Amino acid sequence: MNVLVINAGSSSLKYQLLNVDTREVYAKGNCERIGIDGSFVGHEEMGGEKQKLDVALPDHKTAIKYVFDILKTVNQPIDGIGHRVVQGGWYFPQSAVITDETLGWVREVAPLAPLHNYAEADVIEICREMFPEVGNVVVCDTSFHYNMPKKAYTYALPRDVVEKLHIRKYGAHGTSHRYIWRAVNEFTGGQTHKLVSCHLGSGASLSAIEDGKDKDTTMGLTPLDGLIMGTRCGTLDPATVFYLSRVGDYSIDEIDTMMNKQSGLLALSGHSDSRDIEDGAHAGDENCRLALDMFYYRTSQLIMEMAQSMHGFDTMAFSAGIGENSSEMRLGIAKELAWMGVKIDEEKNKVRSDEVRDISAPDSKIRVLVAPTNEEYMIALDVQELLGK
Repeated sequence: MNVLVINAGSSSLKYQLLNVDTREVYAKGNCERIGIDGSFVGHEEMGGEKQKLDVALPDHKTAIKYVFDILKTVNQPIDGIGHRVVQGGWYFPQSAVITDETLGWVREVAPLAPLHNYAEADVIEICREMFPEVGNVVVCDTSFHYNMPKKAYTYALPRDVVEKLHIRKYGAHGTSHRYIWRAVNEFTGGQTHKLVSCHLGSGASLSAIEDGKDKDTTMGLTPLDGLIMGTRCGTLDPATVFYLSRVGDYSIDEIDTMMNKQSGLLALSGHSDSRDIEDGAHAGDENCRLALDMFYYRTSQLIMEMAQSMHGFDTMAFSAGIGENSSEMRLGIAKELAWMGVKIDEEKNKVRSDEVRDISAPDSKIRVLVAPTNEEYMIALDVQELLGK
């Protein structure tokens, strides 16, 4: 079955056409700077070189139409379309076939992720209009976390407020965490039971997964909570918002922008890319050094929170941009956890591969893996399962 996977952001749209059974990727690409000057499409076909095409993309409708036009050159049928949606809210405990009703739900919960859900809903609508004969499936980042224990997702706020506004921990990166569990479980031959999944990229979160079921995660009502990220502050005292408003005279929108786009590693070091921060630290930049130390410290703290939700853990797996590619970041986090028996083999840690690999030291009490994520394949599997029915 050929599935087109679409990941629409506020000003971007990524796509990948793949065969679920063979895992062949026929084409993939990204539309960038949608609605902004200088928009372009990066497109790559299997066995070919990546092309950069300067194209005017005033809106997502234009972008998705261009994607369908360019995919005609691939000469492969599209049997189903899978849409990555950031926020499923209280409606999507699992992936679902798109109908008028389910599309309405994506829009209804959009206030929880306004920069993403509205654009994602628009793209879904366009796909349904252009190809009414092709089924669409929504795969939400929050679904994997939806059935975590009540004690883990409930906030200690007045019950009437919580119920009226559907306030709870929703988490994010659920599709990635679900894939990481699947990959780790296959790699270890079913010997993993309590996994701390570490999705570490510009956006970063951890998930506690016991025998395939989510027990807790670090992101909260929104993806701002938890770890220090590229431009997000992560967890801090909620009263900071009141202080910034009352004493700093910042508006709510200004605080929102500050905490989501101007904080995190960027605020600490002047860089949001971990590679630049590592280079700066090696060159003696104290701010970059502090940023790394804080990232190691905070990540290791929250790994132990995830372990507590399972009363221990036997495996941890690094994934996503930083987790898969930065041996220095992995080593720094492992050293913070050395007190409780986490050790990695520094030579194995330096090896780069697209496959799951074990970087544990022989005497490590916890198995440490690197597990490259593949959200597109996970989404495609859901499309195949649901449309196949």
